[in-house]
Parts: sequence; C-alpha cells; structure tokens
Amino acid sequence: MSVESPAGLRDKGTSQPSPFDEAESLGICLGACTITVARRQEGRLSFSQIRHEGKVNEVLLELLGTALPAKVSITGRSFRNLITIPTLSEPEAVEHAYEALRHTCPDIDCIISAGGETFLAYFLDRNGRIRSVQTGNKCASGTGEFFLQQIQRMDMDLQEAVSLAVGEEPYLLAGRCSVFCKSDCTHALNKGLSKGRISAGLSRMMAGKIIEILRKNRPKRILVIGGVSRNNVVLDFLRESYPNTLTLPESPFFEALGALTVAEKNGPLVTETDTLFTPVHTAFTFLPGLNEGLTKVTFNAMKRGQFHNGEYILGLDVGSTTTKAILLRTDTCTITAGVYLRTSGDPVAASRRCYSELLLQIPDGITPKIIGIGTTGSGRQIAGLHAQTPGVINEIVAHAAAAVFFDPEVETIFEIGWQDAKYTCITNRVASDYAMNEACSAGTGSFLEEA
Repeated sequence: MSVESPAGLRDKGTSQPSPFDEAESLGICLGACTITVARRQEGRLSFSQIRHEGKVNEVLLELLGTALPAKVSITGRSFRNLITIPTLSEPEAVEHAYEALRHTCPDIDCIISAGGETFLAYFLDRNGRIRSVQTGNKCASGTGEFFLQQIQRMDMDLQEAVSLAVGEEPYLLAGRCSVFCKSDCTHALNKGLSKGRISAGLSRMMAGKIIEILRKNRPKRILVIGGVSRNNVVLDFLRESYPNTLTLPESPFFEALGALTVAEKNGPLVTETDTLFTPVHTAFTFLPGLNEGLTKVTFNAMKRGQFHNGEYILGLDVGSTTTKAILLRTDTCTITAGVYLRTSGDPVAASRRCYSELLLQIPDGITPKIIGIGTTGSGRQIAGLHAQTPGVINEIVAHAAAAVFFDPEVETIFEIGWQDAKYTCITNRVASDYAMNEACSAGTGSFLEEA
C-alpha cells in the first residue's frame, strides 16, 4: 500500500550531502495488532502495514531485512520497550505527524486515535500541540480489533463489512461488555438478521465509544487516525454528532509518519538487526506442560459404526462459531458419519453445508432412513425451524445425555464452548443444576482463538 508524498513532505536539497542521504528512512509504529511502516526512498513516501499476530520481533525482522541500512525511528506503546535504539512515544509521533500535515487540515482541535486496542482523544492547543489526553474504558468491545473479530466470525473482511453496512438500519448491540456484544451478534444472526445490520450496529457502537470520550470537551474540528479511519460507516455515525470530522489518506499510518519525520531529522542509521532488540525478561512463572497430565485423563472415543439400509437420527449442534452434525444408527447407537465446520454467521447455511457433507460420506448403494433430527446450540431454534423438527434441545440437556451415555455415574460436566463456559451437575443421570460465565469472555474458546 502506498500513497504519494503530500506537498511539504518531499526531501529538500542540501549543499553538503550527508553520508546518510542515499539511505532509506523508516518510521515504524509497533501497534497492538499491526506493524505500520512509513518509508522514504528516492523522495517518494510509501506506507505498508502487516498484522503481527503477537510475533512482533519476527515480523519486524522480516520487514527490516531488505530495508537496512536506513535511518530508523520507532514508536508504539508497550512493544517499543523491546527496542534498543531510542524510541518516541505515540503522542510525540502524533504531534510530529500533524506538524507535517497541518497545512492540509488546519485548525484541528482534537485528534482521535482509533486503533485495534484502544481509543484515545488528543486535544490540541492553538499551536497544534497536545494539551491533554482522554482515553476510553478498558473493555475490548468497540475497539478496531473487536470489530475485525466479529466480522471474521461472519466470514467477512473489512471492505465487505463496511459495504454491507452502508444504508442499513444498525442493530442495537450491548456495548458495555465484549461478551454481551458477542452474544447479541450471535443471537441476531440466529434470528436471521442480515450481516449488514449487525455490521452497522458494530460501527455505531464504535462511534458511540468515541463520542463518550469527546463528551466533556466538545471539540469543533476532529481528525480521525488509526485503522478505524478506514471504516466510513463509523465516520458517518460520528459526523451525526460532530459534523467537522475529517480523515486524511495518511490517517491509518499517522504514528508511523510521525516516526518517519523524526528519523529524517535525527534518527540513527541502523545497519543490522542483531542488536536491535533487548533481551526478553519476564516476571511470570510457568506451569508444567499439558503433556505431563495426559496420564491423568481418560479419553472416551466412540468407534465409527458401519452404514446399513436402516433407521438413523441426525444430530445437529449449531454453535456461535462452529456447527457440527452426525448420523447415528438407531439399532446400535453408533455414529456412522460426522462433520465439523464454521458457522460463519449463518446458521441455516451452515446446517445445509453439514447435510451436504454427510451425504458425501454415505457409501453408494446405501439409503439411510432418517426418522428424526435433533438440534442444539445457540442456533438450535432457527436450525430446527429450517429442518421442520420438534427436536430442539438446549445445550445443558444435550451435554448431560451425551455424558451419561459414556459414563452413567458421571456427576460433573465442564464444557468450554466458543461463546461461554458451563458447569453442569448431574444427579441420578439427569442435569440438576448448572452455572455459566455471564459477564466475561475470558476462558471461552473464542477468546483463546482470538488471543
């Protein structure tokens, strides 16, 4: 990704060229989710961005591999502490970037940094310097990364999600907690609401988070930077309260651009990466590996049964993130076919894909007679309606029935799903009590995958 260098940012000639004039200049922002690079080479400014997936050192080394030697300056929050060369804070980088671009958007009194992890409001004085900073709450809901996680669960990228959200009535989502918001999205999809309405609801929630930060200061002219500046639907909702909300082509790369201006002025010439990173120290202690506990666990597995021209029951579990289905022989209670796939925000389509996959597993010459369909999971109602079956069963009962099948004396079930985690108490082979996490997504499958 690249943009042409705006007026006022091109290299100026000097009468005495320094030995660094031919070197490339790099400004790097080590963000919570991405590494953004602003690069100057032969008078041309370009930007690039890559998700680091937590592997900051590896991705940064790969980016620098073909760029050195170069004058380098690095910014970011916690990750810049890994670097041995002098770094600058993100507020400093924002100030330097705005100083370079101020002629293109004068009189800004607030810069909103809307990134993957946090939303910040930098309030500026008349000279374009930061006079105060306001932050949003620490909940992940409403952040850029949370938005990406939810649309990825619906099998959409950013461009598709924003496109579908344009002009849609936003679905009201709980914004005070990420797990509640996830649940709202899942339940809405299970009711058949369009992905566009949910994407619009997420965008409005993000705009609401920004408006909360601005409420006390009421700025008149706002510049939005960070990855969320790519979401035009968020910007449109924000403009309903703050009409003078602007973005620039450089907005997604703003901090990296600020670091680049510092690199060009007094950044060190970096020629190799061997001494770029500080040794990693941690105050954490580590538990034994999971493999050491394998001898304490019994894994009960059911052998696949053989197909025959008889009666079967189809079991369907439509979860918030994945959908599973099996064919069960009624005479032997053995599974003869099974499938496990992503729900992708469409429980009916996921159910139909499961049916198709099960059909492919039936050998030629076999005609199974399906006498019943049982559905469970968060999408059980709409999947049961589509299948026209009365066999709609909640997860607690389904878990208990399966556990008792394997072990008639079982008393306790712990189930860690994608959306929630549950404890179920079994008394006389019947579910008698249960508890589940209600206010935090930590400890669920989706949290583990996202982390």
